[in-house]
Amino acid sequence: MKEEFIYYLWENRLLSKDLQTVDGDSIYVISVGNRNYDSGPDFLDARVRIGGTLWCGHVEIHVNASDWFRHGHQNDDAYNNVILHVVYNNDTERLAIPTLEIEGKFDEGIYVRYNDFLKSRKWIPCERLIAGIQQFTWLSWLERVLVERLEAEVKDVFSKLSENNYDWEETLYQRIMRYCGLKVNNDAFERLARLLPLRILRKHLDNRLQIEALFFGCAGFLERSFTESYPVLLQREFKILKSKFNLATMPAMYWKFLRLRPPNFPTVRLAQMASLVCNADNMFSKLLVANDMDSVRNLFNVEVNEYWDTHFQFEKPSRPIKKTLGDTAINLLIINAVMPVLFSYGIYHDNDELKEKSLGLLNEMEPEDNVIIRKFGSLGVNARNAQQTQALLHLYNCYCRKRKCLKCRVFSAVKTMC
Repeated sequence: MKEEFIYYLWENRLLSKDLQTVDGDSIYVISVGNRNYDSGPDFLDARVRIGGTLWCGHVEIHVNASDWFRHGHQNDDAYNNVILHVVYNNDTERLAIPTLEIEGKFDEGIYVRYNDFLKSRKWIPCERLIAGIQQFTWLSWLERVLVERLEAEVKDVFSKLSENNYDWEETLYQRIMRYCGLKVNNDAFERLARLLPLRILRKHLDNRLQIEALFFGCAGFLERSFTESYPVLLQREFKILKSKFNLATMPAMYWKFLRLRPPNFPTVRLAQMASLVCNADNMFSKLLVANDMDSVRNLFNVEVNEYWDTHFQFEKPSRPIKKTLGDTAINLLIINAVMPVLFSYGIYHDNDELKEKSLGLLNEMEPEDNVIIRKFGSLGVNARNAQQTQALLHLYNCYCRKRKCLKCRVFSAVKTMC
């Protein structure tokens, strides 16, 4: 038995109707209280009628009643207002607080299903049953999961915003830089954005070569000898700019090329980011007034220096190909950078119209295509747009992978099917 399972039974009122304390007093639960995820009792502000008396206070849950003493609650004032101790096994009579022993007072089939899920070695525990979930249950749950994802994104944006002295342009720039790394180089791009803030780049927007020199120089790609004229020019420019702004550089070893398609090499992405900064100054302000998806996408339609038409890396010529940001890359930046920052701005200014606009971007976009989304699709769960794929990604990463089945609405739906 696990405490988490007892939390689930208590919170969802899945215990028998005729409950009694170990002393024989009747128990009628009016309110289970609010789950407490911090220190202190497990459920706060519950309302329970015990015998003929209505009690208002906290509920503590343990597998064994003796855990009360093992955890030292008898010496903690935070537990003075506990009105009911809910346990699976009442293995002590030392506690004066009313105790409810739940062994035999719930559907054992639920616990069997829970253990099956925990022990499952499948991709997700419910994959054999998930296709049978009613559409309404799925859609309502995905809406709730999307809200959780947005709450986490807003928290992250606000944290970065505070670090940036509430500069929304700088915060958006950092976010875009991070997510142009395509996971493999996310951390490296974010580190570069901190080494090379937007306020420095803005001083040289009229000179694209200098912007490119700043990006490649701070990224550590100019710390070598070159024979081609373009990287030599970048090297010369960066030497002056590095001294002027007292810039730090990253070791080139931070950047990863292995198992990446050449169009996704960090050198190509840096060239694209340099063009984006030059072409979309005040990007956040432009996004605020963008009226449709096409206006948003157009901000990301950039062309890189012609050198990169025939290169993926410095000093390594390749067949000619334009290195524009593709639809997939633009979609990822809108989903992971643009939308969360715009939504956070709406939260910050209590602007419902902007929040709806942000969510509308996801609703208009095609569903994402990645391993997780394809796997859900193979199980009969098909997303219709990017809103739903974002929810599915959050569901998998925060519930399925961590086996938090009891907190997932799908578990309750599966339980009723069995």
